[in-house]
Amino acid sequence: MASVRLENLCKTYRGGVVKAVDSVNLDVKDKEFIVLVGPSGCGKSTTLRMIAGLEEISSGNIWIGDKRVNDVPPKDRDIAMVFQNYALYPHMTVFENMAFGLKLRNYPKLEIEKRVNEAAEILNIHRYLGRRPRQLSGGERQRVALGRAIVRKPRVFLFDEPLSNLDAKMRVTMRTEIHKLRMRLQTTFIYVTHDQVEAMTMGDRIVVMKNGVIQQCDEPMNIYDNPANKFVASFIGTPPINLMKGHIFKKDKKYYFDEGKFRVKLVDEMSDILVPYAGKEVVFGIRSEDIYDKLFVSEASPENTIRVTCEVVEPLGSDVHLYLNSGKNSFMARVGAHNRPEVNRDMEVVFDMRKVHFFDPKTETTII
Repeated sequence: MASVRLENLCKTYRGGVVKAVDSVNLDVKDKEFIVLVGPSGCGKSTTLRMIAGLEEISSGNIWIGDKRVNDVPPKDRDIAMVFQNYALYPHMTVFENMAFGLKLRNYPKLEIEKRVNEAAEILNIHRYLGRRPRQLSGGERQRVALGRAIVRKPRVFLFDEPLSNLDAKMRVTMRTEIHKLRMRLQTTFIYVTHDQVEAMTMGDRIVVMKNGVIQQCDEPMNIYDNPANKFVASFIGTPPINLMKGHIFKKDKKYYFDEGKFRVKLVDEMSDILVPYAGKEVVFGIRSEDIYDKLFVSEASPENTIRVTCEVVEPLGSDVHLYLNSGKNSFMARVGAHNRPEVNRDMEVVFDMRKVHFFDPKTETTII
């Protein structure tokens, strides 16, 4: 087991003109499961490949444990990597695929058999050891790829979007399997994904990246509840946070957010922070689960209730998504399973003003 430390890590192309990874600083603790998440092209996979030694570093340092590994070949970094496309040899059996790395390192035959059998038992693929990859499903192939990494008994596991090629149901199953694997192996995991659901459910901490820069690094619920900026707020969360532009104004010693078609009163603790923005434009954010049908809540008042048109109703079994329109902005509410208002009819909804966010429209940083 080992910690991983990145110091001002950079990766540039075209003579330094294009920055794929820009001054990344990150400390991954021993036995921690950390997830790098962000949209395509944000630099997360490039960062992972530099840790693995598969991508040359432009500047900065990488430490695995107490050893600087900038110039250490991949095979000597004591890491194991699981790829998106499985990277299995089609002409080899499952046993041979899992044993291949150990054979290259001249492990004794009995030790190879022991490690492969142990990994196969952990992943429940023992009965597939004599098959070839083409005879396996996508989930089974991914288990083989995991097994090939496990037999190495590395200090650090690296995962590069390993579940992207699986269907929705299998993704959920494999997320659970990786959770169990992590608890059993008790080693360091660095996991890359573009799927924020995977990030929220798997990581001890999440690293949100955009344009090669870390936007925020924190525990999943801290990022969800206290996003550092508008990008993080909109990227983390399903459905995405509702964002609307408007102005802060003061009336009778009270502060309000004016969207143009509706006004809602700010709670007192937010008013104090938003005083400098009085009369100025801000971006208002509220998550779908913090919007309620007035008919089903007891804390409604004229100061947190607005009138909207319900344009679409999506029943999802456990809850219902309502697509609403204020006359200026469209947004979504996530309500109870039996709450199904009529489509194309007006209704009243209540905002939980204790849970809203405000962002600076120029810097996009979080005001509160």
